[in-house]
Amino acid sequence: MTDGNVQTRGRFIAIEGVDGAGKGVQSRLLRDALRNCGVDVLLTREPGGSPGAEQIRSLLVTGAADRWDSMTELLLIYAARRSHLQQTILPALAKGTWVISDRFADSSRAFQGLAGGLGLDVVERIHREVVGDFNPDLVLVLDLDPATSLARAKQRGDSEDRFEKKGENYQRKVRDGFRLLAQRSPVTHRLIDAGATVEMVAHAIKQQVAAALALPALLVSPEGQG
Repeated sequence: MTDGNVQTRGRFIAIEGVDGAGKGVQSRLLRDALRNCGVDVLLTREPGGSPGAEQIRSLLVTGAADRWDSMTELLLIYAARRSHLQQTILPALAKGTWVISDRFADSSRAFQGLAGGLGLDVVERIHREVVGDFNPDLVLVLDLDPATSLARAKQRGDSEDRFEKKGENYQRKVRDGFRLLAQRSPVTHRLIDAGATVEMVAHAIKQQVAAALALPALLVSPEGQG
């Protein structure tokens, strides 16, 4: 986005939650709503989002649940995240483009740090070395009961199901981790009830984005009416 001849930095929104919470659908709906407001938007994902990171993604999200331990997962994810950040996210933000990412660093904190048993201190040390002090402007956590989320994930019939194979108890720890992270960072994080209809969740997301990032037009765009 630009203000006259002065280009302003884009805003970075991360959408988080357990597998099957609807992040992909809601990311696309938010992208479309922002575009209807005249915002230049890039939709991306983790792990992935750059050519190298997409190659690493296939190692992480396919195969047996015990293919990697939590530390190996974390190291692979941060290798992918470094590529994603340097090649995709930061260049887009510098051009004034808003970026929506289906997952970012809170997934590492919730999955490997809390559910995987590494602890948040380990994740934060690696995060500081790889990412530095870069953080999303807004984190939307789609909160959903793991039994429901896993049922949704199974309906997709997706081969990228390695984390779902870890089971409901693991996903429950992931959910608890996301809720803890949201509670600890109320300025940047918003907890969204993902058990409602797709339309209701989308509207709740637009309300939060409009308020947090000073974009009231989001609630009166064609996609936001009704």
